[in-house]
Amino acid sequence: MLRTPHLLLAAVLGAGALAAGGASAEASPEPPDLPDLPAPTGTADQDSAPGDVVDDPLDPGGPTGQQPSPTGTASPASPGAGGASARADIKDAEGRSVGTFSVEEENGRSVVTVTVKGVPIGFHGFHLHGKGVCDAGQTDPATGGPFAGAGTHLSLQEASHPDHTGDMPDLLVGMDGMGAASFATDRFQVRQLFDGDGTAVIIHEKPDNQANIPDRYGHPEATASPGAGPTAKGPDAVTLKGGDSGRHLACGVLTER
Repeated sequence: MLRTPHLLLAAVLGAGALAAGGASAEASPEPPDLPDLPAPTGTADQDSAPGDVVDDPLDPGGPTGQQPSPTGTASPASPGAGGASARADIKDAEGRSVGTFSVEEENGRSVVTVTVKGVPIGFHGFHLHGKGVCDAGQTDPATGGPFAGAGTHLSLQEASHPDHTGDMPDLLVGMDGMGAASFATDRFQVRQLFDGDGTAVIIHEKPDNQANIPDRYGHPEATASPGAGPTAKGPDAVTLKGGDSGRHLACGVLTER
């Protein structure tokens, strides 16, 4: 007789628990809205207060990824910045531009750069001459070539070829008619190119042998009259003047920059 009331009580209690559970599930509130957090703009330091932004040491641009604006600190000067410089537009006898020549002082030396296009292939003598004149109508009586008004090779002291101040390495032109060269020299400073009559750059038709004529080669000592006089050794007077580089092909007058 006692078991029935207990079973009824359990059933009643169980139904109540289910009802309470269902009501609880239906009435459970949604989680509260969280405040919007600002997007991270840097790396937070562990000791910093919330919201503080700390520069990222791996990010040279700073917190916003932008480079800091200059504050008067000058960027390192490029080599030769502020040095004296000169330039020439090189033209052939018909007045066509065939190249450019430039020289700039860097670290106590003069850096020469030359580029040409439309010049016959092969090696060409390439010199600075002592007068800033490029008149194609002034011909050399010895060779018949133009630009004789540029005078002889620039030389700041008494010397023979290839020790003139203006003697430079040969210029090599490829099969496409293009050539370029760059080198440094301490034979002159830019300001010295504008003393007196100025300076011209000349490209010759033939290679410059740099007066490299060994003594095993002989020639008449009196070169003006072949066959006359005793035989001499090594380079003759013509070679010592210009390295047997022949006629002038192109010329450019140097101007200061």
